[in-house]
Amino acid sequence: MQIQKNTRHLLGAFLLVMLFWQALLSAGGYNEALFPSPLATLKGFYELIADGVLLQDIGASLTRFAIGYLSSIVLAMVLGLVLGWYRGIWAYLNPIAQVLRPISPMAWLPFIVLFFGIGEMPALVIIFLAAFFPVLLATVSAVRDIDPVYLKVAQNFSIQQPEVLVKIVFPAVFPRIATGLHLALGTAWVFLVAGEMVGAQSGLGFLIIDARNNLRADLLMAAIITIGILGLLLDSGVTMVERAIGRRFGSRTA
Repeated sequence: MQIQKNTRHLLGAFLLVMLFWQALLSAGGYNEALFPSPLATLKGFYELIADGVLLQDIGASLTRFAIGYLSSIVLAMVLGLVLGWYRGIWAYLNPIAQVLRPISPMAWLPFIVLFFGIGEMPALVIIFLAAFFPVLLATVSAVRDIDPVYLKVAQNFSIQQPEVLVKIVFPAVFPRIATGLHLALGTAWVFLVAGEMVGAQSGLGFLIIDARNNLRADLLMAAIITIGILGLLLDSGVTMVERAIGRRFGSRTA
């Protein structure tokens, strides 16, 4: 029943977007070479799929994203657990993190290119930076605010470090960490496209640049829609993982 309801919502939202899109095109009288219609964009999708370009670029982007995002959140969670637990160390590092956090990863691009060159690495580093701070700060905050009851349980069972962090603290604070995972995913996915525009020869960001340079607005719009759909699917995937881990820890029902 819930799946059917969600399907109706998705179809309804899709229909509303298509109607608004076509109405905007008709009312504005835009040239379809500059602002493609839904039908022209659909033909662009077919062209990209038939040529194998779309699937190839999706695979390249998802591979880069998986490497950058997963490595970032794992490191951020580990550091967050340790720094949240040892508050004295975090007191010194917190000002540094707060200064670095608001800086866009793209602002570091000249230095990233200097250190890592042009190609795959800049995109991976940008994804890494975009995902790192949301998860780190969410983890540190969650550990610092943990209910003292959990720590008393650890004392009663004589659980020592590092088992306390792994078996007690992490399961207790994971629901709050999951919020950071969602924020990090959205941010990293946005900057993935920007990172692929710098020297990459494949991926959705490269597809956007290539379509723009060839004045193919239909392919450009198809790439933009693909990015949005994949972002939605990735966020849904994180939600599924969050629920699975929650069931494992007993902190969330199915």
